[in-house]
Amino acid sequence: MAWFLGLGITGVVLLALSLVFDGLLDGTLDSALGGGLDGWLSLPVITGFLSMTGFGGVIAQAAWGVGPVGATAVGALTGVGTAWLTYRFSRALMRDQTAVPPTGDDLIGTSGNVVTAIPADGFGEVLVRLAGQPVKFAARSATPVARGTEVWVEAAPSATSVLVRPVDR
Repeated sequence: MAWFLGLGITGVVLLALSLVFDGLLDGTLDSALGGGLDGWLSLPVITGFLSMTGFGGVIAQAAWGVGPVGATAVGALTGVGTAWLTYRFSRALMRDQTAVPPTGDDLIGTSGNVVTAIPADGFGEVLVRLAGQPVKFAARSATPVARGTEVWVEAAPSATSVLVRPVDR
């Protein structure tokens, strides 16, 4: 039983070390067997297998009173099952892609409202919708623009400022 317990604790310690030293061993085993085992030889999969093999063997010996061979079989089955679940879960997380974040180019052509008047030679503020969210930007215009006026964004020279013109209706 001590051997199985040691195996389970070793797996948990390796997992904790992989969390502390994030990415230190990533890619170490990527080219094993010509890349045929990519993902299967990742640290979370290996530590899951080790931990559940050890703890599964301990549970089999303590709960069911099986011998070392039976405990090894039970531990190996639980270890393989955990490794498979870890592999599948990590693949699902890797496929989960987020949408492309909006850029300054996405602002061009959008309308907004002036919240702080824009003087002829300075900055004011406009509120526009970017990706469905209201966002306030510093704004310049070729002509003075009063508060509350609807404007169109003509350019986005920086991440926090826009060039606008009043909407003609």
